[in-house]
Amino acid sequence: MHEMSICESILSVIERQAAAQEFSRVRRVRLEIGPLAGVELQALRFSFDVVTRDSIAEGAALEIIDMPITAWCMPCARSVEVRQRYDACPRCGSHQVQITGGEELRIKDMEVD
Repeated sequence: MHEMSICESILSVIERQAAAQEFSRVRRVRLEIGPLAGVELQALRFSFDVVTRDSIAEGAALEIIDMPITAWCMPCARSVEVRQRYDACPRCGSHQVQITGGEELRIKDMEVD
């Protein structure tokens, strides 16, 4: 379950930022996660609660912002949304598309005291 190590990394970022910006409590953490990131959201939520126990982020709300899968269509020369990897362009039907988004896993922001 790599979600546990993801949460440990998130906590590490939080602790570094707390030291740098001098805050003492995290109330909310918002993550941007794309469907291609390979993250099991239920396992991530469980792991976040376990990892943040007895830390500056204990009890913090974890919000997940679902990101779309985007791709660059070469024939259309446009960015398009697709449902999954290897889908055709919804505009022209071409399979000459390059995934440009949907693999994200990043901290968007935090609400702190």
